[in-house]
This record gives sequence, C-alpha cells and structure tokens, in this order.
Amino acid sequence: METNKYVVQRIAKGFLVHMFLIIFAVTCLFPLFWMLRSALMTNETVFTDKSFIPRAINFGNFAQAWTEGNFGIYFFNSLLYTTCVVVGIVLVASLAAYSFSRLDFPGKNFFFYMFVAAMMIPLPGSFVPLYRLMTVLGLINTRLGYILCMINVGLSMSILLLKTFFDKMPSDLEDAARIDGCGRLGIWWHVALPLARPALAVIVIFNSLNVWNEYILATLLLNDKSLMPLQRGLMVFQGSHSVDYPLLMAGLTIAAIPIVVIYLAMQKHIVKGLSSGAIVG
Repeated sequence: METNKYVVQRIAKGFLVHMFLIIFAVTCLFPLFWMLRSALMTNETVFTDKSFIPRAINFGNFAQAWTEGNFGIYFFNSLLYTTCVVVGIVLVASLAAYSFSRLDFPGKNFFFYMFVAAMMIPLPGSFVPLYRLMTVLGLINTRLGYILCMINVGLSMSILLLKTFFDKMPSDLEDAARIDGCGRLGIWWHVALPLARPALAVIVIFNSLNVWNEYILATLLLNDKSLMPLQRGLMVFQGSHSVDYPLLMAGLTIAAIPIVVIYLAMQKHIVKGLSSGAIVG
C-alpha cells in the first residue's frame, strides 16, 4: 500500500509540474502567436475579427513590410552588427576570462571586479561617456564605433560566465596539452574554448538578442539612416496619430525569425550552460 501511495504521489506531483510548465509555455508563446496572427490580417479586420485563426489571410503584408520599411539595408546592417559584435565579444571575453582564471599578474582581482561591477551600470547610464569617447575618436556615425560600443556592453557578463567555466577546467588537461607542445594560446584555442561550448552558446544567444534588438544606442551614435539597424525600419509603421498594426506585426515577425533560428540551433548547449554549468560540451 505504501508503495502504491508513493507511486500515486509521484504521478500527481509530475502531473502538476507538467501542467505548470505547459501553462507557462503557453503564456510565453501566445504573444508570438498573436503577432503572427495580426501579421496575416488587414488593418480593417485586426480589431474586428475575433476568430482564433483569421478568416481572411493576407501574406502580402510581409512583402509590403519589407519594401515599405526598407528592410533590405536595415536587415543587412543588423546582420553585420550582430555577427561582428558576437565574434568580438567571444574572442575578447574568452581571452580575458582565461587570463583571469589561469594567469597570475598584478591587479588581476582588481580588474576582474571592475568588470563585474560594470554589470551594475545600466546601458543608458553609459550613454554620455560612450558618446564623448566616440566623438574624441572620430567614430560617431560609423559602423565601427557602434560595433565597438556594443562589444563593450556585452563584455562584463560574458567574462564572468566564461571565467566560471575556466575555473572548473581540470589542470590535467592543460598539462597534457603542454606535453603535446601547446602554448598558452594553443591551450586556450584547442582545450579551453571547446570545453566552454555551453557557456559560449549562452553568450552568443544573449548577445545576439541584445544587439539585434538595440535601437536607442544606435539612434544616439548613428545619424545616417543607411547605417541604422533593423529596428529603425519598424518605426516606419508607427506614425504620430496612427499605427499600421498588420505591417508592424509583419515587420516584427521578420525581425524575430533570425533570433529564433539561432536559439533553436543552440538550444542544447544553452540549456546545458544555464542549468548545469558543466564544462563538457
């Protein structure tokens, strides 16, 4: 009887946990469904059609949003910025984290805690010094200036996460690599980075999302519309007195697709990096 009671309690507990997770997943996915649903409607029916699936589906909103929002150049800019920033963050953060974890040098702890402390400063709080620095360097209204600023934004969290992984890396692996003739950079490239794939996946998706959705800093640093990221194109559908909701939702859907694809491609490593903190990919 006690065994049966234990089995029933275990099944009931599992049922409640799964129901909670299903409800939570539905609440997260519903805004995406509503965005896609609205993107397939017209401006006349978006507030009048109450059906779960739109009665009249209009796929032309996506083509119209792409052309009217001038998404071609904005999409290219966001893709370029995201790629360059993520690659830069991975290279700089991994080198810095490996140095903080494995090397001894004067001021090591001080510089590391300075990076950690920088995480407490919100991005708007750094606008003035960033703008001043970019002005002095002559990088205002340039792609390079915006990329360097966004790399700076994502470094603190990335260094902290990677250092945690490198601290757990067994020293025996480094000794074996040295026997094979690897130097410090060789160990970083052939041993440390492959083992830190879960952490790298988390860094890639978080920073990709951050760069892809950034608009305020781009507006501050970039004056030329041809240099603006994808979020600039979405402003075309929002006027002073009215909003074209179907085209806006179509534009948001287009903007969301790349991030969703990246997340699905790295889902296994992301879950491992966030939940377990293991060093083996």
